[in-house]
Amino acid sequence: MDWSTIYIIWLRDIIRYVRQRSRLYSSFARPILWLFILGMGLRPSFQAIQGFNYTQYIFPGIIAMTLIFTSIQSAISIIWDREFGFLKEILVAPVPRTAIALGKAFAGSTLSIIQGTVMLLFAPLVKVPIVWHQILLLIPAMFLISFALTGIGIIIASRMTSFEGFGTIMNFLVMPMFFLSGAMFPVSGLPAWLKTIIYINPLSYGVDLLRRILLGISTFPIIVDCGFLLAFSTVVIFLAILFFNRGAY
Repeated sequence: MDWSTIYIIWLRDIIRYVRQRSRLYSSFARPILWLFILGMGLRPSFQAIQGFNYTQYIFPGIIAMTLIFTSIQSAISIIWDREFGFLKEILVAPVPRTAIALGKAFAGSTLSIIQGTVMLLFAPLVKVPIVWHQILLLIPAMFLISFALTGIGIIIASRMTSFEGFGTIMNFLVMPMFFLSGAMFPVSGLPAWLKTIIYINPLSYGVDLLRRILLGISTFPIIVDCGFLLAFSTVVIFLAILFFNRGAY
């Protein structure tokens, strides 16, 4: 494995993200609005859920929202690089394309972890206590979720030639995945057909894992959460590399 190529691709995307201040600041607007406006607005309409108020209950789901939007949207850099010719330059270089795809995947995962970690600063405002050992568990959990979701973004971007097309597909995919993950409501008591969709949604296991770490409650055993996410991320990254190798031009 060409780790130097992976590092260079990763570092380039990180530097570009840091320099784009508008993108950096605006990326926090959506989860903050959902947490404080939607969460606070709906809290009086919900009874306590397993000992937590509604805002506390959806807090792990809002972190998952940050991860899925950042992860999948990070793959738009592939279209950007293709549009301005940079991608063609690195594809003809004597480096493996697999390393390029993995560099993009690691960059997207890193950006997601950064934004997810920043969202933890709002935990005291919704009275969700966090101790240091929880953060040590949250970092690998967020990486596992983000790595799989970034792979989905790479698959989409490898087949897209326009920013508009990528945005349309992303919104068509992201919002259903988020709403059908149990992030905003408990999955118990739902119709069987809806539960089936939730159970095959990879983000459901990510939300459940984050909720287990932050609140100590969960729907699935932890081995199911981690096992499903690990298996899904392995398959998706393999497909992302395959699609990138075939359709990067």
